[in-house]
Amino acid sequence: MQRKILVTSALPYANGPIHLGHLVEYIQTDIWVRFQKLRGNRCIYVCADDAHGTPIMLKARELGITPEELIERIGREHQEDFAAFGIDFDNYYTTHSRENRELSELIYERNRDAGHIDSRTIKQAYDPDEGMFLPDRYIKGECPRCGAADQYGDSCEACGATYTPTDLNNPVSVLSGATPEERESLHYFFRLQDFEDMLKEWARGGHVQPEVANKLEEWFQEGLREWDISRDAPYFGFKIPGTEDKYFYVWLDAPIGYMASFRNWCERNGEDFDAWWNADTDTELYHFIGKDIVYFHALFWPAMLHGAGFRKPTKICAHGFMTVDGAKMSKSRGTFIMAATYRHHLNPEYLRYYLAAKLGSNVHDLDLNLDDFTQRVNSDLVGKLVNIASRSAGFISKRFDGTLANELPAPEVYREFVARGEQIAELYENREFSRVIREVMALADQANQYFDEAQPWVLAKQDETLPQVQAICTQTLNLFRVLMVYLKPVVPKIAAEAEAFLNLEPQDWQSIRSPLLGHSINRFKALATRVERADVDAVIEDSKATMAPKAETAAEYGPLADNPIADPVDINTFGQVDLRVARIDEAALVDGADKLLQLTLDLGGETRNVFAGLRSAYAPEDLRGRLTVMVANLEPRKMRFGVSEGMVLAAGPGGDELFILEPDSGAKPGMRVK
Repeated sequence: MQRKILVTSALPYANGPIHLGHLVEYIQTDIWVRFQKLRGNRCIYVCADDAHGTPIMLKARELGITPEELIERIGREHQEDFAAFGIDFDNYYTTHSRENRELSELIYERNRDAGHIDSRTIKQAYDPDEGMFLPDRYIKGECPRCGAADQYGDSCEACGATYTPTDLNNPVSVLSGATPEERESLHYFFRLQDFEDMLKEWARGGHVQPEVANKLEEWFQEGLREWDISRDAPYFGFKIPGTEDKYFYVWLDAPIGYMASFRNWCERNGEDFDAWWNADTDTELYHFIGKDIVYFHALFWPAMLHGAGFRKPTKICAHGFMTVDGAKMSKSRGTFIMAATYRHHLNPEYLRYYLAAKLGSNVHDLDLNLDDFTQRVNSDLVGKLVNIASRSAGFISKRFDGTLANELPAPEVYREFVARGEQIAELYENREFSRVIREVMALADQANQYFDEAQPWVLAKQDETLPQVQAICTQTLNLFRVLMVYLKPVVPKIAAEAEAFLNLEPQDWQSIRSPLLGHSINRFKALATRVERADVDAVIEDSKATMAPKAETAAEYGPLADNPIADPVDINTFGQVDLRVARIDEAALVDGADKLLQLTLDLGGETRNVFAGLRSAYAPEDLRGRLTVMVANLEPRKMRFGVSEGMVLAAGPGGDELFILEPDSGAKPGMRVK
């Protein structure tokens, strides 16, 4: 029976471009959707730009345009990137839409009328310099549960706790650096705790991955709390019904954007929206998301839907983050790669293939190793898969007028390839894409081995029209066809070009039941070419960001062409700089400062307090007890955190690539550097 499946990916935020880390999710989702369609299921894939919130409002103000102009421009850029990487949405929309406003109000009002919405006056953080209440993500401080520094006002990235901004310790405004004031404001709350029993049953019913279920159990044990769903003006979003200056928090209307995009598709295609979203529907609903937004999707979202009488998700499919060459994506190293930069130099199909070879059904992080990427593409796609067709096609085109034989010399091999389809289909269904790739490449090895052992080039020397040559190449081209169907969800463009070469209409999963016999094919054209390291290096070079403003250290970086030497100073002037060896006795985080560490330096009997911009590169424990070099006679600088009595010397571009200068062994605190 044909399944009816609705699939979504998390909504990209409409204030910046798509990068490769984003694409992990959309490629994963697109592969799964393409597989479902290839199997004959009715599968609709919708998404939208997440277009509301304070960041959109502030970014538009910075650019001197309206929020509507900003989200329209960013939306076009997003869709261009997605299309280039073969992400085939059935509908791509925006959360700033009539459909989303109507559905957000409906879900809110149904939950309100059922008693799941409270309102009360609360104390809220207010930035006196900016003259506005601060959204959660515009306040930073220390997590009230684990004490981790530099955490946002709604959740802790270190321990996963959620809280309100007023719970933070030592908060500061991200906008101005001012200490927020507490002011009263009327807010509206969704009573998540009303749905605890339902959520426990749902979470234990196979709707989330085991790792996510374990995390939900932790949150259940802590106890579910109400959720603030309102924000104060000024705010770019939907006004809460019955209010004058209160708006829905972006996280309320963003997931409802899935429904809105689908409703927009339904209205344009004559589809019954309610038949897909009613609580008792037999349709399926899958959400592909990053692991960092599980709390919203696996707790608030099903609770809101249940409270409003809508169906809950069939499955929440969370994935991990992507690193590049084993490290967090870095602008200075050129590994923070935008989608547009990549596709300017490299085939997007290659990234789809590589990510598929890494993706499983778990929430583990994955690494884009650029050397491994090059090797896999060249070895697998070019050296194994495409090689099957390129080796066989020449014989058929030149010696047999492009016509395949009427029989296969090894039909049992073909039947074996086709029989593996059900196992591969099960792996696709369960999102075990890396195992799909392993299975297909093992079959590709088998096809190449058959060709090598049959040696048609030897037979062709005996008689250029020898029937055995035609039969052998017909066999391998049929095996190639099967493999291309199996990989069609992963590399759809290459698969389409293979279909054109084989002179076929678009293939589905059932097409391969019968081999191509007595069939005319077209001349072979290269379906994939080798990746050159120079192309990868070009992506890296193009991705390197402009140097960030220097941290509060004496850091410099790069070749002299990029960092010209300053104007000369005479020896007497230089001699006035007193450089000393210092031991870092203590290092500590600085409350309210994203970049600074507070260092206590021993200069051989004298102690100095120095604030250094090393936080992104070093943890405090990494520095304690180490020797370094400091400017000892720098005039003390009064900062809002205290007085800085010197400067530590470091080199590097900034960010996580700063390196303190260390003297050789034998140097002692207080020694002058000469």
